[in-house]
Amino acid sequence: MVRSIIDQLDTYGPDQCARMDYAQAADYTRRLTRTHYENFTVVSWLLPRDLKDDFRHVYAFCRWADDLGDEVGDPERSRELLGWWRRELDACYDGRPRHPVFVALRSTIERRDIPRRPFDDLIDAFVQDQEVRRYDTWDQVLDYCTRSANPVGRLVLYLCGHRDERRQRLSDATCTALQLANFWQDVRRDVLERDRIYISRDVAEEHDLDLEQMALQVRHDESRRQDGAARGGGPAPDANGAAALLPPFRATVRAVVDRTWPLFRDGRRLLPLVRRDVRMDIRLFTLGGESILRKIERRGYDTFHGRPSLGKPARLALMVRAAVPRLWPGRGVAIEGGS
Repeated sequence: MVRSIIDQLDTYGPDQCARMDYAQAADYTRRLTRTHYENFTVVSWLLPRDLKDDFRHVYAFCRWADDLGDEVGDPERSRELLGWWRRELDACYDGRPRHPVFVALRSTIERRDIPRRPFDDLIDAFVQDQEVRRYDTWDQVLDYCTRSANPVGRLVLYLCGHRDERRQRLSDATCTALQLANFWQDVRRDVLERDRIYISRDVAEEHDLDLEQMALQVRHDESRRQDGAARGGGPAPDANGAAALLPPFRATVRAVVDRTWPLFRDGRRLLPLVRRDVRMDIRLFTLGGESILRKIERRGYDTFHGRPSLGKPARLALMVRAAVPRLWPGRGVAIEGGS
């Protein structure tokens, strides 16, 4: 089993990097996708055979970059490691890959003629995460998504042989929507684990939500939960601060969810424009993001007290819905819209 990314730095890090040939490197990315991302494993068996290895190689790059940005626990050290990761990308595009991820990825880049920019943009986003923890405007959040999310969709298009601006624009809409849905799902966790807030101040102020007070209250709420668990009982009742905060919090989350739905609707127009044998996979990711928004809506936009997520039955149901157009062309299940 592949160990966690950070644990692998002693073997595949800046100071020492075990050499692999392509076959070994491809096996490494295969094991990485199986052990680090359950949703990718669920989707990967649906992919056409000729794309599976390439998707794994690209995923491995993203997984490493993401963990170097989020799992190190020291922003300065993360910046150093992301700088090293960019130098490994330099070596890859110079035709002398060293790290196993890039040994595998080099063949994909050459075969699919992938430009460098999407990889650089992703690294830029993870560097930005070390330096920016608050956003003043909605446009700044969207700008961040152009580096943190949209490059992934463009890489998928390159893997599928699609390079035109129209498909890229529609892919950008879906990827931004997926990133935003993840933000609204993880408001609490982002505060607790990384002191990040992706709700912009201009939207929060429209609904009288003080974001710094929200962050303090999230931490206080978590501290009370842990104290209750340590005493062997349930969490203490909500403090007055949390009760007072909840109405503006819900109103703000509703506002950002409402801004996210049109992006999903725009992005759906991509499906008939991509190769038929990958539509199910792309549709599945879209359905998953839309389902998260609906779960947020059903809980009254309260992601302050918990994180909505999709269990295995829900994921299986999404797979069935995504599969219908492939199994019975012309009888696709309509995707529900949002408010």
